[in-house]
Amino acid sequence: MQKNPELLAPAGSSEALIAALRCGADAVYVGATQFSARQSAKNFDLPALREAVQLCHLYGAKLYLTLNTLLFDDEYSDFISVAAGAAEAGADAFIMQDLGAVSLVRRMIPDLPVHASTQMSIHTPAGVEAARQLGITRVVGARELSRQQIAALCDTGMEIEIFCHGALCMSFSGQCYMSAMIGSRSANRGRCAQTCRLPFSAEGKGDYCALSLRDLCLIDHLSELRDLGVASLKIEGRMKRPEYVAAAVTAYRKALSGETPDYEQLRAVFSRSGFTDGYFTDERRKMFGVRMKEDVTAAKDALPALAALYAHPRKVSDVQMTLTLQEEVPAVLSLTDTDGNAVSVCGAVPQKALKAPLDEERAVRQLSKLGDTVYTLGSFSLCNDSGLMLPASALNALRRDAADALDAVRIQNNTPHYQTMAGDVPQRTRRSAKKPKIYVQIQRAEQLTALSPQDCAFAVVPIDVCRKTAFPSEQIIAALPRMITDEPALFKKLEALKASGITHLLCDNLAHITLGKALGFTLHGGFGLNLANSGSFDTAAALGLTDAVASFELRLQKFRSCTAPMPVGLIAYGRLPLMLTRLCPIREELGCKRCTHSLQDRTGRTFPVRCSGDYVEVLNAEPLLLADQAEDLDRADFWVLQFEDESSAEISDMINAYQNGVSLSDRAYTRGLYYRGVQ
Repeated sequence: MQKNPELLAPAGSSEALIAALRCGADAVYVGATQFSARQSAKNFDLPALREAVQLCHLYGAKLYLTLNTLLFDDEYSDFISVAAGAAEAGADAFIMQDLGAVSLVRRMIPDLPVHASTQMSIHTPAGVEAARQLGITRVVGARELSRQQIAALCDTGMEIEIFCHGALCMSFSGQCYMSAMIGSRSANRGRCAQTCRLPFSAEGKGDYCALSLRDLCLIDHLSELRDLGVASLKIEGRMKRPEYVAAAVTAYRKALSGETPDYEQLRAVFSRSGFTDGYFTDERRKMFGVRMKEDVTAAKDALPALAALYAHPRKVSDVQMTLTLQEEVPAVLSLTDTDGNAVSVCGAVPQKALKAPLDEERAVRQLSKLGDTVYTLGSFSLCNDSGLMLPASALNALRRDAADALDAVRIQNNTPHYQTMAGDVPQRTRRSAKKPKIYVQIQRAEQLTALSPQDCAFAVVPIDVCRKTAFPSEQIIAALPRMITDEPALFKKLEALKASGITHLLCDNLAHITLGKALGFTLHGGFGLNLANSGSFDTAAALGLTDAVASFELRLQKFRSCTAPMPVGLIAYGRLPLMLTRLCPIREELGCKRCTHSLQDRTGRTFPVRCSGDYVEVLNAEPLLLADQAEDLDRADFWVLQFEDESSAEISDMINAYQNGVSLSDRAYTRGLYYRGVQ
């Protein structure tokens, strides 16, 4: 039988940390005041982080630090300082997303474990293998995984961490740009405004929330997750109150121990119209929900009782005590915990007993008062051959000093120590101006009929469309599905594609890189890799990419300062993808037969929805348009023009507009984030 997975709890504050540890968490994950994907949580500055590490290690628990935002080049110095301070404090691992930051930490603190954040969007064995090549020791899988997909990840031999409870994002983590595009608050920078919880509807209902999911709950599937080989069960909730953390940890700890959890308490403390396990069971029905008035009322009623769950320290170890009294020698109290940690402390010099000498009963009465510690008295031995005594005050002082000393030894022995190298800040030089090449990305074969090979350097074409076009095969880049539901079948498609003479591949996630390298494709990096700094371009090149698209969350000013060992491009036209979702919101609201192919928000803006069958992409309401600002984009090596429903003639006209700097501002458009940037 597999051992129980680690129970990993969120701690967005010191109070939540205490609640998690006292209720039975094996590990906690916290954020620093910078570079955390939950920047609105209270988080921990360096002194608070040191205290948090010590408290965790006192309990024998681990602390994982979330450094899981995208970096910009001008933030590297601050990142190095935070990472070095956290390593010195004894954090047990970093949870990370940014490819450049991962490589920096692996060079700077090579012994410190790095966990791939769920924002890396890893959901297949090939993605796990790419993470392994980066030196990552644990992968936090995407929330959208079924039991079969989780099993496939576990079979790779990598430690796999799975979300078991808490809020579900509508979009794949790391692939949501809606908050950034609408309000400049980037989810990849820890500033998500939760735009998906606002009203959206396929038919314009003003109060319908088509992008809001119920909370996840896998408490009834823990034995199966254990048998699959899941290493860690992760509870979501660094923005939640301590009572929520206490309720969730208590419920899951009971379930892991074979006891019956309090389902009503778990639902009452926080849910959105109840819970769902739809991704895990692969029965993706009734997964949508919002926070109802009755949900809020239930939470208010549940909170007072929950505080009692973490009112006192949790006992984690029995101790063996030995008290030795000798004439004219300070009393000695020795403690040994169940992990073998041992201390001895000296106290007052014992006195000759005028009446009765100190016996075991009276000694135990004072020394067993360990209520404010993590210890309980296991066994006790008294060595008092000379008829000596100690007053109760002296025994109490011995007990306190011994417990404090044992605390220190436990913390020391549970705290890792790392050798830290000097961090290297990428050298920034201004990108030189040039005439960028043009890559055209299309959805249908007929969109290329009016184009000649001279019109663009490459045509980026969906894998199932590649062999339907008459475009030269050496100028076709095959675009893979951004979400992979059947990796072996995709690999066979790629084998056939390579045999047909198409040799270029667009890689929008780490799995694509592994698959493409295995078959000898020339690899091109897509926006889904979220490359936002010089270090990330260096890492992408080391992984085998020959060129790459920069994150469209970069301001042009920041892009110009990036360096790269390969050509780097910008998305210059098109409806930017705001969400990548496993569920179709339109099907949930209307059914497929009444599909509107779009959603409306509460202001009446219409967002096109592209359906692939296996997943859905929600696109921006207006296309990115920069033809009249082409001189601002001349530091890119190439421009990607993304087309959705445009005809081949319209595509040809748009290429001409970009080549000649023609203004097309008579139509609705957006400049994206290139000028306003993100928080």
